[in-house]
Amino acid sequence: MTTASPADAVPGKPAVAVLGTGIMGSGMAHSLLRAQLPVRAWNRTRAKAEPLASAGATVTDTAEEAVRGADVVLTSLNDRRAVAETLDAASRGLRPGQIWLQSSTVGIDDTTDLAHRAAGVGLVYLDAPVSGTKHPAEQGALTVFVSGPSAARPTVRPVLEAIGQRTVWVGEDPGAATRLKLVANTWMINLVNSVAEGLNLCEGLGLDPRLFLDAMKGGPLDTPYLQSKSAAVLSGDLAPSFALSTALKDSRLILAAADAAGVTLDLMAASAARFTRAEESGHGDQDLIATYYAGRGG
Repeated sequence: MTTASPADAVPGKPAVAVLGTGIMGSGMAHSLLRAQLPVRAWNRTRAKAEPLASAGATVTDTAEEAVRGADVVLTSLNDRRAVAETLDAASRGLRPGQIWLQSSTVGIDDTTDLAHRAAGVGLVYLDAPVSGTKHPAEQGALTVFVSGPSAARPTVRPVLEAIGQRTVWVGEDPGAATRLKLVANTWMINLVNSVAEGLNLCEGLGLDPRLFLDAMKGGPLDTPYLQSKSAAVLSGDLAPSFALSTALKDSRLILAAADAAGVTLDLMAASAARFTRAEESGHGDQDLIATYYAGRGG
């Protein structure tokens, strides 16, 4: 069994347990290591965490081992169920006063539930979803939305500075950051589906999509997102920086939050429908711009 040792302790540099080393977790772990923070990494499938060992992380067999002795516990998992199960698995290694930086995108009610779970075991809960995809995570260029006790800021600041180019402190309420993340994802999800529909219509009308992209280039309606996501489709490179199935999960969280708030989101409902069709056609593991295939019949 791997246990924390004095070698894990570095003055002024909090030791971080990274639970979940998928696309985002792995990228954030690399950014933490680049900032010379001690990192202990765990993933349910250990093989996904192993590459971090060569970068300087301690890879553990269990979540319990990873969190033992850590100052900050960073979760980067797919959904509320995975987060809750991981917290349960780590419980015997946790200690009161540890900071839990919860970066997974979960629902508003789920965030409240996780905050209550944290309080039950004495953790300091920071609601900290991130805005960005694979490459910003790897480059330490995420935007991190954070809400929770301000007293935790000095300890967690080196972690936030390592993984993000910007931290937006939303307030003391642990649900505030999640609410802002759902709004930000609403914009992103509707934007990617607008890109997909533009490409679909170009092809349907017999136009080369490159004419459309050139017409937009440099103008007020152009965006780097339009150009980069279109380039991915045209090149056929749909390796996920943000998986379509994850975008569908977030779409459903947004719609649930809007319904509870009495807000009608017609575009988000249409986006969720497109993602569903694309996922059913086998594109769930590809980048979310694979929603393009929902307009082409599979």
